[in-house]
Amino acid sequence: MKVQQLMTKGVSCCLPDDTSNQAARIMWERDCGFVPVVESHESGRVVGVVTDRDICIAAYTKNRPLDQIRLNELMSTDVRSCRADDDVSEAEQAMRRSQVHRLPVLDGGGQLVGVLSLADVAREAARETRSKRQEVTAREIGETVAAISRAREISAIATS
Repeated sequence: MKVQQLMTKGVSCCLPDDTSNQAARIMWERDCGFVPVVESHESGRVVGVVTDRDICIAAYTKNRPLDQIRLNELMSTDVRSCRADDDVSEAEQAMRRSQVHRLPVLDGGGQLVGVLSLADVAREAARETRSKRQEVTAREIGETVAAISRAREISAIATS
């Protein structure tokens, strides 16, 4: 199964100079916990990602309102991604290695075309349990959740 079959299309994104408040609004309105940050809306080139957790931690540690915290102050710039024509199993392996729940999906030119989340993969596994076809299994989802959830080394946390 290919990523393009499961990914969310029409993803809302932000710019690096947008405020955390803008990203939080997207998360609230779209019921998601992740927003890609693009260089410009025209280029669609992903330069970072921000999660609901990033926003919460920044609000606490910076002690400023969200409308005063720019995304370029808190976004992760070490972006892990996948391509629409990748196998879902490859994308799941990337999630495990990087300990992330979501991957931006990029086209051949590096433009954002969607997002693949662990929830997308889990919903497919649940659908497939009702059929004879089992490309995505509950066991694989469990292994991915376990890999994502394992404790990181303190040195890795301190440098990120």
